Amino acid sequence: MPDERTADAIAHWAPRFIAQGVDYNDFVRTTASLERWEQWLDAWVATGDMHTQQAVEAERWRRKLTAGEAYVRAALCYHFAKFVWLVDLAKRKVTAERAVRTLYAALSLLDPNAQRLEIPFSRVTMVGNLRRPSPAGRYPLVLLLPGLDSTKEEFFHWENVFLTRGMATLSLDGPGQGETGERMSIRPDYEAAVTVVLDALRDRPALDLRRIGAVGVSLGGYYAPRAAAFELGVKAVAAIGGPYDFGECWPQLPSLTREAFVHYSGARDDKEGQAKAAQLSLAGILPKVRVPLLVVFGKQDRLIPYRQAERVAAEAPNATLVMYPEGNHACNNIPYKYRPLVGDWMAEQLRNAG
Repeated sequence: MPDERTADAIAHWAPRFIAQGVDYNDFVRTTASLERWEQWLDAWVATGDMHTQQAVEAERWRRKLTAGEAYVRAALCYHFAKFVWLVDLAKRKVTAERAVRTLYAALSLLDPNAQRLEIPFSRVTMVGNLRRPSPAGRYPLVLLLPGLDSTKEEFFHWENVFLTRGMATLSLDGPGQGETGERMSIRPDYEAAVTVVLDALRDRPALDLRRIGAVGVSLGGYYAPRAAAFELGVKAVAAIGGPYDFGECWPQLPSLTREAFVHYSGARDDKEGQAKAAQLSLAGILPKVRVPLLVVFGKQDRLIPYRQAERVAAEAPNATLVMYPEGNHACNNIPYKYRPLVGDWMAEQLRNAG
């Protein structure tokens, strides 16, 4: 029998793993023999190594597509090995670096590939992956903002939703996230990072910066509306599974999520973590979001009460709420419903912007 943390991870995040591209059979095999949370990282690294070996063999035969796809699967395994695993921070860091390297190996072989962006911000360097559709042209840009424990390495298939609809994507490791999170904790004013990123992109002819969208998932569903409230360049915003007031959600969050927030926020303990979580509130912010806002939520969300989404939609002047009765957190159990909706909606909004 798995211990409480392992059982919680399997119960809460199985749909997310699969929605983001982890094969169902891999998920079942990798988690089946786990009994202690301490075993989690090594088990997922082993699964990632299997896919890496497949990629290496495919490269040897010059089968670029097969190799690239295998590297994506490996990168996802390395990412999910460490995403909320804080047992050994040194070991965690090594695995995080492997996730980064492996995804770049994938993107170097696939079309469209990606450009790594390193953007100075407040004495650190933020990192993002910029991708655009293959035909030469000028494309609207969609900022993809991760949540508490997600990073740009998790977003390959999410990016493709927008790329195939004619939009460029920038998956950002902002404050408290991924590579940037190694040097900067979570900031309630995430919009400051977005402004710096957009300023750094001004002279790129392949991007139509009259048409910028922002999409946030989970805690990114707090960051994206904040960005739209303060950054006038954002013309449309979508929030998926995001909170209105993260502090109010604290008591019902899984222990792994609370521990992850304590870590990524730079808090000393659970009490300070809760205090920092209370700073992540959209109260008084949403009336400033004048652009179209799509709020997507699952009524069965066990992390964030669905009433939070209703408050977001009620206070933003140009909001549309899509509440899926069967949806879980960030609707990861029904990606085939919410992802096309968000992709099509954003394409339509940006087509009419500018």
